[in-house]
Amino acid sequence: MPQLPRSRHRLTTAVTVFGLLVAGVAVEAATAVPAAAATPHRVLFDNAHAETAGNADWIVSTSQPDPLGEDSSPSAETDWTGALSSWGVALQKTGDYSLKTLPSGSSLSYGGSAATDLSNFDTLVLPEPNTLFTTAEKTAIMTFVKNGGGLFMISDHTGADRNNDGEDAVEILNDLMTNNSVDSTDPFGFSIDSLSISSDHPSAISDSSDPVLHGSFGTVSKSLIASGTTATLKPADNSSVKGLVYRTGYSGNTGAFFATSTFGSGRVAFWGDSSPIDDGTGQSGNTLYDGWNDTGATNAPLALNATEWLAGGSGSGGGGGGSTCTAAQLLGNSGFESGSATWTASSGVITNSSSESARSGSYYAWLNGYGSAHTDTLSQSVTIPAACTTATLSFFLHVDTAETTTSTAYDTLKVQVLNGSATVLGTLATYSNLNAASGYTQRSFSLAGYAGQTVTLKFTGTEGSTLQTSFVIDDTALNVS
Repeated sequence: MPQLPRSRHRLTTAVTVFGLLVAGVAVEAATAVPAAAATPHRVLFDNAHAETAGNADWIVSTSQPDPLGEDSSPSAETDWTGALSSWGVALQKTGDYSLKTLPSGSSLSYGGSAATDLSNFDTLVLPEPNTLFTTAEKTAIMTFVKNGGGLFMISDHTGADRNNDGEDAVEILNDLMTNNSVDSTDPFGFSIDSLSISSDHPSAISDSSDPVLHGSFGTVSKSLIASGTTATLKPADNSSVKGLVYRTGYSGNTGAFFATSTFGSGRVAFWGDSSPIDDGTGQSGNTLYDGWNDTGATNAPLALNATEWLAGGSGSGGGGGGSTCTAAQLLGNSGFESGSATWTASSGVITNSSSESARSGSYYAWLNGYGSAHTDTLSQSVTIPAACTTATLSFFLHVDTAETTTSTAYDTLKVQVLNGSATVLGTLATYSNLNAASGYTQRSFSLAGYAGQTVTLKFTGTEGSTLQTSFVIDDTALNVS
């Protein structure tokens, strides 16, 4: 964890004014910004984790990142090249979807400026990944879902290590769910079984109201296992988990071949085999199996309905959110106990130094306190679901200072909202040495005006040339409902 510079002034420099409480100069002026206009559902297909290794060809098109580069108006699945081209073309032909591919050699990110950054999409499809996600990628994926994104995880049977790196999709997807910085306590309410089931036509449950089984793309009755696996459901960990299609002879919490769940404001779908999405066509040299058109299954409606559900339903659009709002706290590592995870901060800002005190736990964010000209920043990007009418940013702030003036703001802390281009959309408050007080005070602001947008919440502390002022932040939150 980052440690404080030795030059930072300790609290003893401010003993005489530690208890000073002066009428604040905080300017609470959040600027209301209208929600983004409805856009086509934005879907990103991952091809950065060996999805074309061996006989796999899990791409919608060889034109990447934009499949429209191969054919801008596809009418048949052969207009795009890839074993997922049937899936991609079916979505493209509706006119309601914008599809992209994360090319090989790229990395998944969230809150960045890249065109393929997850903040620009409503749904991420992971079609049998064959390399482990990095720590940063797992944080990006989990934060994306927590903030309203849809995640489609497609596994294969255990031992399907197509690139011989020692990892298969079962291990990789389980690692994503159990070894990430956002929530590793069974966040989706299921784990993927280490099985290799040779063949089956699993049946759908009877639920006429389920939008995945009975959606705009048709009705689902059966799926297909051609060497695949299942999942074990754990509703005690996440009550929203639901098995939709079960291996023959199984029901309840075992043998779920297709399952859905939610996490934060986002949605999750799991499929236990890649064969159902394989349309039998692809690049030269690959041996493929046409499960998409299997006559004993209804795999196409299952894939397409699930994509629609994950993206939030017809016409929802907007920033990774859905047509409904799930009450949630959206900030990752909100109390700083995981160090710098999910936050971007100046050196030494996130700390467990004993020179200041956390409000809870051991870690907190300490901006400034040097007694010399200095600027510190602390920021995190977050997507506020379009359907949420309430979005409240809160944090606890403690200010102590060595300044003796009661009228001049020499040192300041700005709390701002920025867009993806780092343009300031609004300044929520400005605090200063005049706000010095003992203990922490909670500050709250409405961000409802930014619903449907991905924004960056940024704290900027600026200190003058002499006499320290410390701005100490802990227990942040962005609650939506």
